[in-house]
Amino acid sequence: MLADRWSESRLLRGEQVLVWRVWRAYQNEVGVSERALLVAWSAFGLTFGVTRAVTLWLRGGRGLAGGGIVIRGRHIHHYNLGIALLAAVGAVALGGLESHRRHPLTITAYGSGVALIIDELALLIDLQDVYWAKDGRWSVDAAIGTIAAGGVYLAAAPFWHRVAQQVVTTCIETANGRLDRRCCTWRNRGRRDR
Repeated sequence: MLADRWSESRLLRGEQVLVWRVWRAYQNEVGVSERALLVAWSAFGLTFGVTRAVTLWLRGGRGLAGGGIVIRGRHIHHYNLGIALLAAVGAVALGGLESHRRHPLTITAYGSGVALIIDELALLIDLQDVYWAKDGRWSVDAAIGTIAAGGVYLAAAPFWHRVAQQVVTTCIETANGRLDRRCCTWRNRGRRDR
């Protein structure tokens, strides 16, 4: 019983140290431009995944009887929402303040808007057979998911390398009972904006 508590306590400390080390790596390795790319690619991947899940859920006969957004009996495809988001982002880019251009909400809207359009791209270019054919649709989903994951990685590659290094270091230190908790002090905070 005592050994279980000790082991659990050691793992909890390891998790806390790992979270701190990843946060510090983010602060040190990810500049302003990389942050924008990381947020946009993350929003793209998340929006695409959620959109696919909701679309498959609706097409499976679950959810709303109309199969999605219906206004006055007319189905509104979600690429229209993507176009509206990109138009809003364009308006901010052209007439907004600099602080609004780099705001996380603007960046997220951009990534999400692109994902909503890309999800229905085959429909937009009239590839209806491929779009809804099971094998064709899964291959398109896999390709777009891979592109999204690649974008998230490439947007901040040094950060992800540092995270992998910190995960390995923390796991080894935790397993050996030599966890270095000195890294978790506020005086070690660093930030590098490019």
